Amino acid sequence: MTMNPYLLLKNFLREMDVRSMGRPLLLSSLVGIVAGLGALFFYAGVHWANELFLSGWAGYHPPPISTDLSAASPIISLAMEYRWFLFLIPALGGLVSGYLVFKYAPEAEGHGTDGAIDAFHNKGGQIRGRVPIIKSIASIVTIGTGGSAGKEGPIAQIGAGFGSFLAAKLKLDAADRRILLLAGMAGGIGATFRAPLGGALFAVEVLYQDPEFEHEGLIPSIIASIVAYSLFGSLTGWQPLLVTPHFVFEHPRELVLFFVLGILCASVGKFYVKFFYGVQKLFHAIRIDPIFKPAIGGLLLGLLALAVPQVLGSGYGMVQAALYGKVAIWVMLVVAFAKIVATSLTISSGGSGGVFAPSLVIGAMLGGAFGLAAEALFPAMVLDPRAYVLIGMAGFFAGVSNTPIATLIMVSELTGNYALLAPLMLVCVVAMIAFRKNTIYCKQVASRIDSPAHLGDFVIDVLEGLKVADLAEYGRKPHQVAEHKTLSDILEEIADAEGAYYPIVDSNGNMTGIFSVNDIRRILAEDLPPTLVLARDIANANVITARPDETLTDVLRKLTSRGLEEIPVMNISDPRKVHFMLSRRAVLARYASELEKRKGR
Repeated sequence: MTMNPYLLLKNFLREMDVRSMGRPLLLSSLVGIVAGLGALFFYAGVHWANELFLSGWAGYHPPPISTDLSAASPIISLAMEYRWFLFLIPALGGLVSGYLVFKYAPEAEGHGTDGAIDAFHNKGGQIRGRVPIIKSIASIVTIGTGGSAGKEGPIAQIGAGFGSFLAAKLKLDAADRRILLLAGMAGGIGATFRAPLGGALFAVEVLYQDPEFEHEGLIPSIIASIVAYSLFGSLTGWQPLLVTPHFVFEHPRELVLFFVLGILCASVGKFYVKFFYGVQKLFHAIRIDPIFKPAIGGLLLGLLALAVPQVLGSGYGMVQAALYGKVAIWVMLVVAFAKIVATSLTISSGGSGGVFAPSLVIGAMLGGAFGLAAEALFPAMVLDPRAYVLIGMAGFFAGVSNTPIATLIMVSELTGNYALLAPLMLVCVVAMIAFRKNTIYCKQVASRIDSPAHLGDFVIDVLEGLKVADLAEYGRKPHQVAEHKTLSDILEEIADAEGAYYPIVDSNGNMTGIFSVNDIRRILAEDLPPTLVLARDIANANVITARPDETLTDVLRKLTSRGLEEIPVMNISDPRKVHFMLSRRAVLARYASELEKRKGR
């Protein structure tokens, strides 16, 4: 029996929840478009600044990227051509970057991924609109003048900032704002490193020290990353960031050496993190205007570059040369540890940029040196010492970021080489678990249970059986605002009022909406005439409410999922009228009380 194709399609569409699919798809795609455009702007800006300052002024030309170097001359020396005033260029970049950051957006200091992580966990996904702009310009100047920093931090904040901005404009709740923040991060990173899957996985994995994912954000992150990558690739090309020889994994006995490499990556990673934050403490202790600290870091970096010029910029050219076996073992060791110093001087001093690219360079140099040493000591075990460059890249960053899954995928994508997945998996996992608490991202939390974003997800069992009515005595009498009141009247009326949420009521006392103090701030920022803005213009009509007979478990889920501090409890006999306002603090206080009772049993 045949079925009409039209009827098949009609039934299929009826079974699909198109409405629930549509909004995430649309918003994530929009975030991906902006993240892709931001990545293009940032890519062009860094290239222009490099050509102007390093190539043009200083006469500094690092090894090329995305080129087959199989016929190139080996690098057996640190010597490179440059003009004598090269050491002043990073200082100039640090001065400009420091002025921009500390004058207009101090939270843009350092590596931007931490800023996005902090916004997710502690700020309800909110990022000030100016932060991505200042971050991108300051980072272009920093990287373009030779700062040892990467693009992932700035582009993560650019994408995350737009995701947060879009959610604020659409008046989405904190949960949705966090999701769009992650989508923005994924889009920016996926486009910049030509790694769409790795970018999506990185955004949802980097939040935690334990091997956990923010699974709610995975699909939006994938969508945004695909869109951003497609836009970026259509204008810059589809070739991987780095070109590699054809590597294979055919000797399982090599896993012993890869295991040792994982331990080595973790150990050097531990030193890297300690040195990085040690330098940060030293700069914080210097009692001068923070504006000048990145310039001091840049000057010290410039002096280091006179001896080891390879530490300037991204360093991908050195990685490219090492992948073709064109770098001497002692050169790789010197560059690896000099890059640790250079990155710390650049970012820990307050400069702006990411830590992903420098970490890849450090890991590549470390892996390349290990591969050559292993070949000399155990020639029968090593198939190709150059493969250790690629594996060292992934292992080192996985060890300092606690993102083993995202890292092995990203490194495979940015090199276009997927034949080493087995050793990559081993080294990344070993490097991560060797020093579990070691992380370059200090804003990471241990796990979902430790994140303020998920406060309440893991405490609801204690509240089972308790009703909202049980907390009526701890509720706040609602301060209701008539919907015809002007903004001027509202400001005068709530000046001494308690709480942060105010129900809006009609002439019969029925609630028609609600607004918060943050909504007032948003209206004031738009600089509208206070006498023309009415309460109903501020109101959020999509009000989340509770009933007295509802369980505290359900109410806490509502508070947590929407990022609310208070929720209106409606009258049981007339559900259009507000009975009292119940705060998250009151619910958690009852939780603490119930927990103490259970401990005393």
